[in-house]
Order: sequence, then C-alpha cells, then structure tokens
Amino acid sequence: MQKQKIETKKLLLSTEEQLLDQLVDQDHVYRRLNKIVDFKYLTKPLRKLYSDLGQTGFDITKGFKALLVQFWEDYSDRQMERAIKDNIAVRWFCGFSLTEKTPNHTYFCKLRKRIGAKNIANIFNKINKKLEKKGLFGNVFKFIDASSVITKTELWKERDKAIKDGEETLNNANVEDYSADKEARWGKKSKNKVWFGYKRHNTIDMRYGLIEKLSVTAANILDFEVLGEICPKNCMVFADKLYDTAGSRVILKANSCHNGIIKKNNNKKKNRDLDRWLSQRRSPYESTFSKLRKRARYRGKVKVLAQCFMESICFNLKKAVAILPN
Repeated sequence: MQKQKIETKKLLLSTEEQLLDQLVDQDHVYRRLNKIVDFKYLTKPLRKLYSDLGQTGFDITKGFKALLVQFWEDYSDRQMERAIKDNIAVRWFCGFSLTEKTPNHTYFCKLRKRIGAKNIANIFNKINKKLEKKGLFGNVFKFIDASSVITKTELWKERDKAIKDGEETLNNANVEDYSADKEARWGKKSKNKVWFGYKRHNTIDMRYGLIEKLSVTAANILDFEVLGEICPKNCMVFADKLYDTAGSRVILKANSCHNGIIKKNNNKKKNRDLDRWLSQRRSPYESTFSKLRKRARYRGKVKVLAQCFMESICFNLKKAVAILPN
C-alpha cells in the first residue's frame, strides 16, 4: 500500500512537471539560461553547508536559482516570495512543481547568509570560466574603473548627535561611532559628487564588456589603491587619470600589462592625442557601471560584496544570453 502511494505521488509529480514545462515559452530567457549554465554542478560545493541530519529543507540548487532570479529581476525578499508563487516561468526555472511548497521571504535572507560572499565569488569565477570557453572573453584589452554604492543609511540624526557630543561635524574619522553601517565611509569623485557608502572596483573585458574581476571597499579608498587586487595579466589595461601613479605603473609591469592609463595633466609624458585615443577605446564600456545597482541592499562590506558579485553574475549572464546563439 505504501509503495503504491509512493508510485502514485511520483506519477502526479511527473505530470505536474510536464504541464509546467508546457506553460513556459520555448524561447524564454530562463530556458536559455539553463542551457548556458549547469546549475547542479555549480551549486554542488554548496551542499556541504547543510547537514544530513534534521528536517529536510529546500534543495540548494532551487535556492540559488531563486537568488539569481531575485537579483536578475531586482526583487526584494517579499517580491521574490510572491514571484516564485505566482510566476510560472520563475517557478519552473527554480525547479518547483505546480503544487510544491515554495519558500517565504525569510528564507532568502538566511540563504544569502549561509552561502556567504566567498562562495558567491567562487560561483562568479566558475561562470566566467564557462563563458570564457564559449569565447566571450578576449583577454587582450581590459578596462578598470570604480563606481559608487550608496549605503542604506540616513545620517541627519547621527550628525546632530555627533555635534551634540562635541564633534565639529560628522566625518570619516568619527562616523563609525554613530552610523548604523559601521564600515561605510564618505567618498568623493568630484566637487559635486559625494556619497556615503562603498566603492565597487571592476575589471571589464573589452571584447563584449563582461565583468572579469571585482572588489568592494569603503568609499574613501582611492581607486588606484585597489589596482593590485583586480589587475589582470598579460594584456593592455585602460583606466582614467586617477590610476596614473607610480604604484600603478609598478603593478602593471609586475603583471606583464601594457599601460593604457590616461595621464594626468601635470605628467611630463602626457600625450593628448594618445589620451584621446585611449578615451575613445574605453568609452563604450563605461556604460557597464550605469547598468549596475547604485544603492546597497544591505549594510556591511561583506554583504555589499555579496550583492555586487550577484549583480555581476546577472550582468554577465544577461550579456551571454543576448550574444550566444540559441
């Protein structure tokens, strides 16, 4: 009797899966995504994060796919809960049947914490290796730049409290004592561009504009100070004037890279015609940063780093879906 019930349940599940598959368009972007990435292989190392003891939870592959959709569509946790319940394509992509229980909004927060930034970074690198094999990375010309990530913190009350405590104002020297985000700092790109939060540092491959390397720092860290972390090897590196330092030249040479950094106006070796050419070459790839989220979803450097890696995964996969043949 028990065996018959199990067989009946399997048959019903199989019928549900077939029906759900028929409801999703054959040219849907999620179908193409499944062809590009083997998600079971990708998430296999994450299974060690769970114990075989206790109550069985949601499969990690389903969970990671849900996180991918969340960042792909820019959903909040509650929006993702609703999407996985109501959106047939999302339900199918994540691997849930029509009648299967789906996670609530608290699951996604716990899952992000369990996976962590380091594992997300490893997944980002694995996906890039897969895309490289498909010819989407040129590995000849690279563009390096940084962009702002504004934290989820308002500082009016904190500033008033700092002044009340005898501080002249709220600044990077004392903001850690007052801000809810202890690791965020003020950054400045120009006289009119000041923000509180973090800085995203990216290396962009200039074949199709895919993100190759990534680092996140507090907003007050200067761009060239992070070059050593994200510098590629054996290629030509394009960058703006902020990277024109002696230290940057040493790092490029150590990595066998040709210097494509625009020189500062006070640099005696400045060649304006060459700099104009360099600017024209990198200009199309500056749009990469406009497509990445400008505000932090979470507080804390590690959580913001995880956010930036997930956004970069989505950015690269969206490019891959658009470029690769069906």
